[in-house]
Amino acid sequence: MPRRNRPHRGRPDADRAGAASGWAHAESGPDGDWLVRSVPGSHATKVYRCPGCDHEIQPGVPHVVAWPADELGSVADRRHWHRACWNARDRRAPTRKRF
Repeated sequence: MPRRNRPHRGRPDADRAGAASGWAHAESGPDGDWLVRSVPGSHATKVYRCPGCDHEIQPGVPHVVAWPADELGSVADRRHWHRACWNARDRRAPTRKRF
């Protein structure tokens, strides 16, 4: 019998913006609650600066986009991180910003 691909219903993060449409998922950590979206290399078309290591994320490099999940977080609060930097954010603080 073939498997049915049904959408997941009743997930605890389904009521959060972005998570309900499936393009972002919620993550909790010591630094708060975040909405996180993976960006595949084929969709990465601009240069961003990772707040974790202060290096550039070049076009074509897969990475994650994260922003606060609370009601104060907005699109302006999005930050693009290298995946390894995002996973290590609890072990090292963001670096200073270049001006």
